[in-house]
Amino acid sequence: MQEELLQFVLQNIWDLVELPKGHRAIGTKWIFRNKKDERGIVIKNKARLVAQGYTQEEAIHYEEVFAPVARIEAIRLYLAYASFMKFKVYQMDVKSAFLYGKIEEEVYVCQPLGFENPKYPDRVYKLKKALYGLHQTPRAWYDTLSTYLLENGFERGIIDKTLFIQRKKKDILLVQIYVDDIIFRSTKDQLCRDFEELMHKRFKMSSMGKLTFLLGLQVKQQQDGIFISQTKYVQDILTKFGFSDSKPASTPMETHKQITADLEGEDVDVHYYRSMIGSLMYLTASRPYIMFPVCVCARFQVQPKQSHFQAVKRIFRYLKGQPRLGLWYPHDSPFDLLAYSDSDLGGANLDRKSTTGGCQFLGARLVSWQCKKQTTVSTSTTEAEYIATASCCSQVLWIQNQMMDYGMTFLHTPIFIDNNSAISIVNNPVKHSKTKHIEIRYHFIRDCNEKKLIQVQKVHTSNKFADLFTKAFDVGRFTFLVTSVGMMNNE
Repeated sequence: MQEELLQFVLQNIWDLVELPKGHRAIGTKWIFRNKKDERGIVIKNKARLVAQGYTQEEAIHYEEVFAPVARIEAIRLYLAYASFMKFKVYQMDVKSAFLYGKIEEEVYVCQPLGFENPKYPDRVYKLKKALYGLHQTPRAWYDTLSTYLLENGFERGIIDKTLFIQRKKKDILLVQIYVDDIIFRSTKDQLCRDFEELMHKRFKMSSMGKLTFLLGLQVKQQQDGIFISQTKYVQDILTKFGFSDSKPASTPMETHKQITADLEGEDVDVHYYRSMIGSLMYLTASRPYIMFPVCVCARFQVQPKQSHFQAVKRIFRYLKGQPRLGLWYPHDSPFDLLAYSDSDLGGANLDRKSTTGGCQFLGARLVSWQCKKQTTVSTSTTEAEYIATASCCSQVLWIQNQMMDYGMTFLHTPIFIDNNSAISIVNNPVKHSKTKHIEIRYHFIRDCNEKKLIQVQKVHTSNKFADLFTKAFDVGRFTFLVTSVGMMNNE
C-alpha cells in the first residue's frame, strides 16, 4: 500500500485541496490481489487504490471513454506470424500503467482509507492524472502510450489500432499492446533493445524476457514452433467445479442425444450453470473443439434444466481426459490464408435457425474460428451454407486487412465448402427467384468474389474441418478433426 501511494507522489497524480461548492468527491477503495505465474506460484502481492467509478456521472465526471483493445484473434495472428518468421517474442509490463494517463475533466476523490492527512482530514484530492476505476482511465492511458510511440517513429496499424510498427530500412519492429501488457519482436535484435530503452525512459517497466504467459494463454516458444495452451486454466476450473477426480469422457458432446428445451425437466442453479458456461467460453480462446457444445449449452442459460447441466458436465469430463491439448504453430509451414465454412440446417431446435461454423488458417496454423446461430431461418441447405460462407468471408477480409500491417497481401483466398449450389450462387450475379429472399447483407460475398479477394471452392465432406463447429461426432471422426485443425498434446 505504501508502494502504491509512493507511485502517486512520484507521478504527481493529485493535489490535496478543499472540495469546491457544487462538486462531489468520488470514493476510493483498496483492492488486494496475489499475482501468480502459469504454474500457480505467487510471484507478487499487489495493493491497488481504485476510484469508485460507478458513482461517476456522464458529462460531469467523464465524456468519451472508448479505448482500443486487441482482439484475441489479433494475438493469435501475431504469434502465427512470429512462428513463420522464426522470431522470438518478448514481453514487457508497465507498472501502474493507468496512472500515466492525463485527464481533462475536473475530478475529486476522497482520501484513501487509513492514509488520511492528519492536518487536513476533511480535504479531498483533485486528480491531475487518471486513477484506476475511473471510466476515462483506459482511454487516457491509450492516448498517452500511443502518442509517445508515434512521436518516436512508430506507425499505428491501419486496422488494429493496438499494433505499432517501426520500419528501419529492411528491418521491422512489431509491437502489440493489450492495455499494460506489451509483446514485441523484430527482425533485428538491436531494435528490440532500443525499444526497451525507449520505454524505460518514459515509463516504469518490468522486462519479462521471452513471452510465456499472456491473457491466460501459456505460450511455449520451441525450436520448431510455438505452442499455445491453457493447461493451468483447465486445472483451475476442474478444481473449482469439482471435476478433478471425475471419469474422463471420450468426446465433449453426445451424438445420439439432442439437447432440447426440456420444459418438464428438473431446474438447476442458474448462477452455477452460468458460471460454468462463462468459464468454458474463456477456454475457447485456445480450445476450438469445445466451441460448438459450449455454444449449444449457452442457449439454455435462462432456465437451465438437469439435462443441460449433464451436457455441461460432459464437457468438463472431456477436459479432464485432455487437459494439455493446445494449438501448434510450426515454423516450417507455409503462410497462405485459407478458410473452411459449414452450416447445419435448422440445428437449433428451439427456433429452427441454422448454425454457422467457420475456421481460418495461415498455413497449418489455426488463427480464427466461429460458431454462431444464424439470425434468420433458412429454408434450404443451400441458403444456410451461403449465409455461413458470407460470414466466413467477413472474417477472411478482416484477416487480409490485418495482415497488410505486417506487409503481407492475400488475394484469391480459398473458402472451402461442400455445397455446389452455394458455390453457384456466389459465382452467379443474377438475382433470381430462388435467392431473392436472402438478405442483401449476405450478397457482399459476390462482390468479394468479383474483386478476386476470395474464391469459393468445393471440398469433400470428409475433409471439411469446419464441421467441428456445427455438429457432434463419434470418437473417431472427432479425433480426426481435432488433429486436422492443428491441436496437439505437448508434454
